[in-house]
Amino acid sequence: MVAADDAPNYARKLGIQRGQVVQEWGWDEDTDDNIRAAVEEACGSELLDEGSTDEVVDVVLLWWRDGDGDLVDTLMDAITALAEDGVIWVLTPKTGRPGHVLPAEIAESAPTAGLMPTSTVSLGDWSASQLVQPKSRAGRR
Repeated sequence: MVAADDAPNYARKLGIQRGQVVQEWGWDEDTDDNIRAAVEEACGSELLDEGSTDEVVDVVLLWWRDGDGDLVDTLMDAITALAEDGVIWVLTPKTGRPGHVLPAEIAESAPTAGLMPTSTVSLGDWSASQLVQPKSRAGRR
């Protein structure tokens, strides 16, 4: 937790905990390396690339910008490896920044993909929206 004292508490805001498996989708040149580093430090391992694992993941970090394609399709792909109690964080550029995505687009896309939006946090130049699987679908055995 040494670096967390010096840097913004990005991983804490995202609820990242040691031992969690975190997969990253939509990485590009504009992603925030400080957010990525904070998440890697908090979980204790490197981020997995999208589609690179058959492992169940606890958290998906989805970097999403206007023009990236169909958010519903991407969310449905990201859910494939997600644990029943896992979360997807959709990170979008804040208002006024290139690639900004309206919050309504995320709110409308989530239910179609079988997810529910729960909260939003500010991470520097990015905004992160948390999406979870409804309890009625997740956790039934």
